[in-house]
Amino acid sequence: MTDFLNEARNIEPEIIRTRREIHQRPELAYKEKATAKLVADRLRALGLEVRTGIGGTGVLGILTGTKTGRVVGLRADMDALPVEEMADVSFRSKEKGIMHACGHDTHVAMLLGTARLLAKHRKEIAGTVKFFFQPAEEHGGLGGAKPMIQDGVMENPKVDYVFGLHIDGDIESGVLAFRSGPAMAAPDTFEIKITGRGGHGAYPHNTIDPIYVAAQLLIALQGVSGRMIDPVQPIVISVGSIHSGTKENIIPDQAILHGTIRTVDEPTRKKAKAKVTEVAKGVSRAFGAKAEVEFEKDAYPVLVNDARVTEKAEKIVARLPGARVKHRELQLGGEDFSRFLHEAPGTFYFLGTKNPAKGCIYPNHSPRFKVDEQILKLGSASLAQLAMEFTNPKT
Repeated sequence: MTDFLNEARNIEPEIIRTRREIHQRPELAYKEKATAKLVADRLRALGLEVRTGIGGTGVLGILTGTKTGRVVGLRADMDALPVEEMADVSFRSKEKGIMHACGHDTHVAMLLGTARLLAKHRKEIAGTVKFFFQPAEEHGGLGGAKPMIQDGVMENPKVDYVFGLHIDGDIESGVLAFRSGPAMAAPDTFEIKITGRGGHGAYPHNTIDPIYVAAQLLIALQGVSGRMIDPVQPIVISVGSIHSGTKENIIPDQAILHGTIRTVDEPTRKKAKAKVTEVAKGVSRAFGAKAEVEFEKDAYPVLVNDARVTEKAEKIVARLPGARVKHRELQLGGEDFSRFLHEAPGTFYFLGTKNPAKGCIYPNHSPRFKVDEQILKLGSASLAQLAMEFTNPKT
């Protein structure tokens, strides 16, 4: 077994420098041009075949071994979030209102590190490793995985196994966490537009107040998850924004709610969407208003890790010197890596970065999110080990 972790220690400064360079210049979904150029340049320097403009701004790197074997896909997402950074680091974002608050900068840096490790062992690789640098994971609807798949990244040669890694601010630093079967939810975004009849705030009886209806609906929607869905099924319904009105004494014509439903199986997902629509229309009708409900098209599916591959991957990663592998509980966050798992068996696992001694105590998506950079070498090494062993037809 190649000691990829020791080799990763030798290139750790480079991985960290790359991460900080990307962190300072974050780019939002579908706009990752500078990041994509950095990735393409680094991959070419390693002697990999490189294709750009995949699924928009995505980059595909291909490393072909010298022996016949399987094809493994490894994925990193590149996009940042519309968050103003408040983390106390010397390499803070230089882009106002944009931050790598979910660690995608580390994902790119770790996968480039993996590419360097594997390129050094090209003669030992039995098969092909494809590196997917994906745009727009944070988009939540179309995302970046589907356009990359449509552009053929899983074909020619066809991918046999696919792996993804995500850092997690809620898991102890250095812990690698796996879960087989359903691991992350389908995130369905909805908009509810309530139309009433506006008027003067002093005479509400002459109006149909959409704000009042929205308030009733906000409570009623919790009855979908609490009283209409089997309680053993994981489900969350959250309304994240309500927009209405312009002045304190004017009852407006309209109120708009935006929210999300999180489910982990298709029957529950379908029922929940139908019930949200039914309740929104029913509550609005009861007060004389009208509700229009729209769900974002093409929402990410449930992320389901292949049980056999996950078990095997856990055992492989556990052999890394000092590795701590744990079971991860079901999460109701969404991830469009789920789309790759619809094309080939694989697993999506997590690397903890929570380290109170270094101030790494905030969760992903926080403006104060910080990463324990000492874990990055472990991420690179684990991906390299998985690629090396799963490409081998004898494994």
